[in-house]
Amino acid sequence: MLTSQRKQLILEKLAAEGQVQSKALSAHFAVSEDTIRRDLRELAAEGRLQRVHGGALPASSATVPFSERKSVKMDAKKNVARKGAKLISPGQVVIVDGGTTTSELIAFLPADLRITVVTHSPSIALGLVEHPSIDVILIGGRLYKHSIVTVGAAAIEGIDNIHADLFFMGVTGIHPEAGLTTGDFEEACIKRAFSGRAAETVVLASPEKINTASSFVIGELSLVNTIVVGDDTDRAWINAVREKGVSVVKTSDPE
Repeated sequence: MLTSQRKQLILEKLAAEGQVQSKALSAHFAVSEDTIRRDLRELAAEGRLQRVHGGALPASSATVPFSERKSVKMDAKKNVARKGAKLISPGQVVIVDGGTTTSELIAFLPADLRITVVTHSPSIALGLVEHPSIDVILIGGRLYKHSIVTVGAAAIEGIDNIHADLFFMGVTGIHPEAGLTTGDFEEACIKRAFSGRAAETVVLASPEKINTASSFVIGELSLVNTIVVGDDTDRAWINAVREKGVSVVKTSDPE
């Protein structure tokens, strides 16, 4: 079998099963584990998968620059954002992470909703400038241009002074075993810090994030309380997440 053929079959197996193990692939293709590890390494370099200890997971497409992510799965993002907005109650302090899905979230906030929004995203803050009843607290720090959010020591210091009701966390990958992941080390640190200052953490999971992984771990699924997903999300994945003690809300679920 040609290397290119084997790689394609690995990708097909990964898409069908959600993860692959190097040892099992070695036996399946009757080649050495070194050969499989080389295949996985080359596929990872092409952005086709995410290598993990002992094998690989599907790579998230949500790690591309912000300007490119804005056009990915927009209908699905709007649907989970609309549902997520209904989880907010008047008078709450709500942390809103940076990201294209959370940018959709603020568009669904009612005009008469009185809350305080804390964010490290200049885009989120600007998006709320014209909202008549929302106070906005912008966390400062070094601007990470890829995601248009602030990171670093100054951001962490600002986060430490907050007690919030809700945190809408942005992620690039959500996997039952790999947990919550993102494409940048400092962003992962900021997300953990925000989660630690909120009574509840919510993830708005558009399809490109589900059952995928990125390079930097935010935490296990137990870090979040609720994940909002589309109605067509795989039932087995939902059950696997619920087994971790996380509530899964579908966009069609009654209020």
